[in-house]
Amino acid sequence: MAQLWGGRFTKETDKLVYNFNASIGFDRKFYKQDIEGSIAHVIMLGKVGILTKQESDAIVECLKQIEEEVTAGKLVITDEYEDIHSFVEANLIDRLGDTGKKLHTGRSRNDQVALDMRLYTRLQVLEVDALLKELLQTILKIMEEHLDTIMPGFTHLQKAQPITLAHHMGAYFEMFKRDRDRMHDIYKRMNYCPLGSGALAGTTYPLDRDLTADLMGFYGPTLNSMDGVSDRDYLIEFLSACATIMMHLSRFSEEVIIWNSNEYQFVEIDDAYSTGSSIMPQKKNPDIAELVRGKTGRVYGALLSLLTTMKGIPLAYNKDMQEDKELSFDAMDTVKGCIALFNGMLATMKFNKERMYASANGGFTNATDAADYLVNKGVPFRDAHGIIGRLVLYCIDQEKAIDELTLEELKAISPVFEQDIYDAVSMETCVNKRLTIGAPGPDAMKQVIEIEKQYLLQEWEIDENYLIK
Repeated sequence: MAQLWGGRFTKETDKLVYNFNASIGFDRKFYKQDIEGSIAHVIMLGKVGILTKQESDAIVECLKQIEEEVTAGKLVITDEYEDIHSFVEANLIDRLGDTGKKLHTGRSRNDQVALDMRLYTRLQVLEVDALLKELLQTILKIMEEHLDTIMPGFTHLQKAQPITLAHHMGAYFEMFKRDRDRMHDIYKRMNYCPLGSGALAGTTYPLDRDLTADLMGFYGPTLNSMDGVSDRDYLIEFLSACATIMMHLSRFSEEVIIWNSNEYQFVEIDDAYSTGSSIMPQKKNPDIAELVRGKTGRVYGALLSLLTTMKGIPLAYNKDMQEDKELSFDAMDTVKGCIALFNGMLATMKFNKERMYASANGGFTNATDAADYLVNKGVPFRDAHGIIGRLVLYCIDQEKAIDELTLEELKAISPVFEQDIYDAVSMETCVNKRLTIGAPGPDAMKQVIEIEKQYLLQEWEIDENYLIK
């Protein structure tokens, strides 16, 4: 078909060049955003008198009809069109004739595609935020249910000190809460409308950019037309935030994989989120966790690709920027899918409390508390540290836990030990006496849980349901 820009050219584009240049294969994804932007543009053209009210109303009605037909599958977006903008405009002209040809008045494909990508990314920000909130609700539920579930805390993948499952989950709550904060920050910075920037230098038509921005729920128009068509900072920020989300999910997945192993047996993953082996009937594999861990690289790749694409581009628009879409779309879908699936896996996971307790109790996680006990008896900390080190060596040799030693055995290592050592190094005491905010003690955790509950009740103060009048 003839190109909408073909007037300057005397012969058709080579087919291979056309295919290489075309973006319809992937930008069809934001047909709703393209039509939404066109409707706002046409309403504005009617308001300022560039189009008559009859022309504006006819175009808007036809655009809505095209969107409904595409959504219902009655109108198919085919590869005969160069891009989604050409598809919409060509179908409009087919139906309205010369009136349809007025759609593009005062607009360039440069500011049109800049708007479409911004609208689409803005929607992704909202959807990712909603999924993160659901995940946080799941984590908070686990925290409330496992205030007393004692487990080992780790450093260097070695048992360090006893904590609770609630405390461990709380660490991930903080991570994903920060991820939501990043979504909010990105939204605030990106929510300005580039439409009206033209190709790079604005337009001589008396456009009302404030009206157009308001119709689409933006805070206002972008203030520099060159930046308006060439800015992809918001997308880089979003992909960076998505990469951080995936990093958090991958860390969490790694722990689930470890906890699910035969050696740990801290958790049992629901059958719906596991698979078996084609040859080993005993296997129950943590495939979802492993795939989330593996797909993290895809999202990292999208971020690095866009940064590399943008690093050498002079102002203003260049065709390189068409490469902002395919990998970004894949990253967006990947992140949303991973959050949703991980949330489902976590919500149905069963925790083996007895196994967790036994692991904490058998790993000398109370050694620090034993040293603190000696310090409270007047022993200098450095001496106490050495005494407990010798005590642990003795326990390893005897294959016993600290609290399994007799008082005589303990006194043989240090005469300072008394009967109250057993209470001092019990798992419950080790956890419960840690009462500072942020620590695993039940009182501190209840305070944190209440704070997190209030956080989840807060509404994000944006209009998510803006309508084009």
